[in-house]
Amino acid sequence: MTRTDAAAPPAADTRLRVRTVAVDETAPLVPRLDPRHPLLWMRRGEGIIGLGEVLRIETHGPNRVADAAREWRRVTGLADVDDRVGLPGSGLVAFGAIAFADESAATSVLVVPEIVLGRRDGRAWVTRIELVDGASAAPTAPVELPAPAPKRDVPRVRFAPGALPPEAYTDAVAEAVRRIDDGRFEKVVLAREIVGTLHEDAGLRAALAKLADDYPDTWVFAVDGLIGASPETLVRVDHGTVSARVLAGTASRGQDAASDRDRAARLAASHKDLAEHALAVESAVATLAPHTARLDASPEPFTLQLPNLWHLATDLKGTLGDGSSALDLVRAVHPTAAVAGTPRNVALAAITELEGFDRGRYAGPVGWVDADGDGEWAIALRCAQVSTDGTVRAYAGCGIVHDSVPVDELAETDMKFRPIVEAFGAPPPSPPVP
Repeated sequence: MTRTDAAAPPAADTRLRVRTVAVDETAPLVPRLDPRHPLLWMRRGEGIIGLGEVLRIETHGPNRVADAAREWRRVTGLADVDDRVGLPGSGLVAFGAIAFADESAATSVLVVPEIVLGRRDGRAWVTRIELVDGASAAPTAPVELPAPAPKRDVPRVRFAPGALPPEAYTDAVAEAVRRIDDGRFEKVVLAREIVGTLHEDAGLRAALAKLADDYPDTWVFAVDGLIGASPETLVRVDHGTVSARVLAGTASRGQDAASDRDRAARLAASHKDLAEHALAVESAVATLAPHTARLDASPEPFTLQLPNLWHLATDLKGTLGDGSSALDLVRAVHPTAAVAGTPRNVALAAITELEGFDRGRYAGPVGWVDADGDGEWAIALRCAQVSTDGTVRAYAGCGIVHDSVPVDELAETDMKFRPIVEAFGAPPPSPPVP
């Protein structure tokens, strides 16, 4: 849950001692999470979890990503890192969650844990991170891994409409379409929220376990109370290579194999969805290209299958040309057209007016960064923010273009809420009528 007892901001002379060693470890990662303050980044059972907190970097406002990147470079520049594994996620890492909007009241954070457990490519490791006071030369204490917790049932959270209830959402979509027809912008992404209350702390770990089980091909994450399962890679940097996955255009799954194939085919041929997708791809290419020596995109969008939805997807891959870190690229590409709209600034102004609520970290960057500036970041979708008082706010949005139909967009948000409401024990929404 969102922390109120956070560690103090790092001092100017903060020094970290970091030791990563390989281990023989076969237990799943999620059962070892701290149920009250989980830190998680995982896909297909591989990734990293964090335990405890050594320090955090908190930022706000228009320069929140740049300020976080600057502080992170200073911290890593003073760190003593001994990484004997050398895989993505080993060594010194920070888990991060960034607010969507410049004016958001939500805090953007980088959290450095005391212990990181990781698994990738059939190898496992443990990282111990300690503050060093400068005079201490004591050896690093042995790491004692927590025993996996027994599996628990997911909690029962009853969700109700929050800001922008269904009837207000369809009105907002209709107004957005009118503005698009008037030529004010080409696309805007409008979201709504649902709100519930979590009564048991241990349920957060159980909810994450269900997300990981039900949506293994997504990025399942937990950072400072923000939890979710995102299908969209914002940016990944690994030793000079950069990649991203753009999603825009959505259809619900069919009731049987034949109808499922038909819905995927209709999505791939949909003028509305292809136009929306093209705007998102153009936005991503335009923001990434200045930082790359080469950038390639999938020749055509492909249909990406998730348990509850089909998406149109395009993969981007390139070579960095200017030495940018993952956080530098996060700053450059956020917010994408897939979660804001086109043109960006006009769409953001429309979001503020038509949604009328603070998105917080929804649709913002979430992921991790290491001491070399490499990292993996997704867009915080299919997610909820859990506060210290147990309030759970879940979010879902849709891209609105010229031929969007308000009731159809409302039905799409219901489908996008499904991963979170099921993770918290609520029944899934009824499938939309074809």
